[in-house]
Amino acid sequence: MKRPVILAACRTGGGKFGGVLSGFEATDLGGFAIRAALDRSAVPEEEIGEVIMGNGWQAGVGANPARIAMFKAGMPRSVPAFTVNKRCGSSLRTAMLIADRIRLNDIRVGVAGGMESASRTPYILPEARWGHRMGDRKVLDALHHDGFMCPLAGMLMGATAEILAEEYSITREEQDSYALESHRKAFSAMKKGLFADETFPVSIRQKKEVVEWASEEIPREDTSLEKLARLPAIFKDKGTITAGSSSALCDAGSAAIIADPDWAKANGFNPLAEIAGYGSGALEADHMGLGPVKAVPRAMEMSGMTLGDMDLIELNEAFAAQVLAVHRAMPFDMERCNVNGGAIALGHPIGATGTKILATLIYALRKRDKEFGLATACIGGGQGVAMVIRRLS
Repeated sequence: MKRPVILAACRTGGGKFGGVLSGFEATDLGGFAIRAALDRSAVPEEEIGEVIMGNGWQAGVGANPARIAMFKAGMPRSVPAFTVNKRCGSSLRTAMLIADRIRLNDIRVGVAGGMESASRTPYILPEARWGHRMGDRKVLDALHHDGFMCPLAGMLMGATAEILAEEYSITREEQDSYALESHRKAFSAMKKGLFADETFPVSIRQKKEVVEWASEEIPREDTSLEKLARLPAIFKDKGTITAGSSSALCDAGSAAIIADPDWAKANGFNPLAEIAGYGSGALEADHMGLGPVKAVPRAMEMSGMTLGDMDLIELNEAFAAQVLAVHRAMPFDMERCNVNGGAIALGHPIGATGTKILATLIYALRKRDKEFGLATACIGGGQGVAMVIRRLS
């Protein structure tokens, strides 16, 4: 079976909520990522068969944000584009869709990616359409309504993680220790420059000058078990999950150039990796954190490999309890997981997360001289996505 190859994969740094990237719309961040990926790959833009971009918080972003981002990247108007909203799995799903089209010989090369601006997600006046005659009216926070709250489970995403913590006997101390380790690994990776190859600079105007920013704004070097232990549980009385053991809101863009392997070889490209397998799965919404347990076996079946064959794993850290629950339900070597930290420390830019962790995985494999890797994420509403790659260069 034909295995599509990844010619380039990159991302912005992770901007914190209200932070350095908050002046950009989601489609700006997506456009930056598309442009950077195209430049890195050196693929002629007229060769691109399609652009597919993920976006989670779409209120006020504009119709078909993938097309808007493509325009902002300066791509030819003749290239089609569409948007995927599969929440946390959006951009990994875009990579699967481009891979599908390549395997079906529909296109030779395409752009997959995602974009998110939590900072610019608006408030909504759902009762204002026909006018307010008098009295109080409802204001909805789209961050909460379209993200934190699961309409299928009827509870906050964090409350679903509390269910997993209870079912798998995951203690507060385990979660805090995991969260601390995520920050420690992320800061260590930053100091060693391990994110330099996967990130690209964004030009940001600050007062009277323009600076090139390519860093991580969210990791906290000063966190400790003592500080984490003082944080209150936020999803349940006498619960165990805190803001410190939850993924951080994040503004970011990410993108990958994916191509037919024969076309890439014929045109002299040197791929970073090949896509060996991928899959999606689903389960009850109130157990959404176990989505990878349903998706990973399908990706492994397609690749002809096992979880034990994976040299490195990028498992999106929605919550520390969620990662630990997946580990208990589907055991793997935790030393191989999120070796440069995860979303608790680096942020979870919903629609951009999939190709963000894919880029991180590719370069982590490269720097450690490893071959096989898995990228996977749970999805609000009770789903999961997973992709297996093999490093080529």
